[in-house]
Amino acid sequence: MNNWAFALQKLLSGIPLLFGVSLVSFILMVYFGPDLTYELLGKNPTPEAIEEVRQSLGYDQPFWQRYLVYVKELVTFDFGVSMVKDRSVTDMLTSSIPVSLQLTLPGFIIGNLLAISLAIFAIQNRGNWLDKIIMTLSVIGMSISFLVIIIGCQLIFSSSYGLDWFPVRGWQVYDSNGHFNWLSYLDYVTVPTLALIFISLGYNTRFYRAVLAEEMSKDHIKTAHAYGHSKNKICYQFLLKNAMVPIITRIMFSIPMVIISGSLLLESYFGIPGVGLVTYDAIVAGDQPVLKAIVGLTAALFVLMLIFAELLYRVFDPRINSESA
Repeated sequence: MNNWAFALQKLLSGIPLLFGVSLVSFILMVYFGPDLTYELLGKNPTPEAIEEVRQSLGYDQPFWQRYLVYVKELVTFDFGVSMVKDRSVTDMLTSSIPVSLQLTLPGFIIGNLLAISLAIFAIQNRGNWLDKIIMTLSVIGMSISFLVIIIGCQLIFSSSYGLDWFPVRGWQVYDSNGHFNWLSYLDYVTVPTLALIFISLGYNTRFYRAVLAEEMSKDHIKTAHAYGHSKNKICYQFLLKNAMVPIITRIMFSIPMVIISGSLLLESYFGIPGVGLVTYDAIVAGDQPVLKAIVGLTAALFVLMLIFAELLYRVFDPRINSESA
């Protein structure tokens, strides 16, 4: 089976999964989420006023009708108007998602590359003091709360208490003409990137080192050692390539969580107008159209990452080609 046929097969098989995930997320949002009926009404509302508000919110419609409307919103990327900010949800997301990507991608990419490099260095020095130091630091990094790291980075680099090297609030990355300014961007993204790298480095290094250690114990690595191949050749040509499937899985499934959950804390504390801050404001205000859009898109992103990961598996593991043929 060629790559295009395999990709089409995976996309088609992902459609029922998308429907299932969207159904579960819709049920959780509608039946366990906030009911804004009485929040939009004053004290002692009349039955007529209650019924009018419920009709305007769509609460009086049957379940399947509301679900089909929700699916249509996901497909068309048209989620209506925010109940709190009186602004199109689509406009809110299209303006905030690029900000979250600009914020989280540097830390996500650098953090994973550093973690893989440290894991390789640790496994090459397996059992000695360098390996133990890396693993000890990884455990320490895993033990510290993300919130503590964010506040610590702000205190270290702030102008009031720290070094005053970088701004720790805001996101002024455009000049007076509305053009993207790379120098300003580097100033504002540095501290959040450092916080994201620090929190992810411990978890990722420990995971990647465990994957490489498991691969190191396999027969083909022992055979490569017996044939006298160099340490670097064994590491990069045999060890790392064969360990790419779990590494790809972790990276792909981290992307939705980094964009939504990771950016939520970063954007809330650094005052950055990304999708994380939009999510936080929607949770606090009970803005259901925004919450439904974010939950649905996150679920769809997980499914798409699953499909994309399976496509990448074929690049590093030829056995998947033969099994799928």
